[in-house]
Amino acid sequence: MKKTAYDIILRPVISEMSMEQATDKKYTFKVERKSNKTEIKKAVEKVFGVKVKGVNTLIVKGKEKRQGRSVGMTSEWKKAIVTLTPDSKEIQFFEGV
Repeated sequence: MKKTAYDIILRPVISEMSMEQATDKKYTFKVERKSNKTEIKKAVEKVFGVKVKGVNTLIVKGKEKRQGRSVGMTSEWKKAIVTLTPDSKEIQFFEGV
């Protein structure tokens, strides 16, 4: 089964730090756990029509959550920080948030 660009990029990460990095053309996305940097780069270029300079990825560990007596864990997920080239246009989704 072939993965599409929309299967790789799950959603943007909207946080104070990611909004601050957006001014430097660095955008943060939650991506599929099994995707690699090359797939992420191609997916961002295809979906948003921009030029990608580099991709940094990391695994965000799950946190312990309690509900009453029972203790559980949130799931782990993969985060990608995508840096665009200086001559590339900005991603419109992150502007004005």
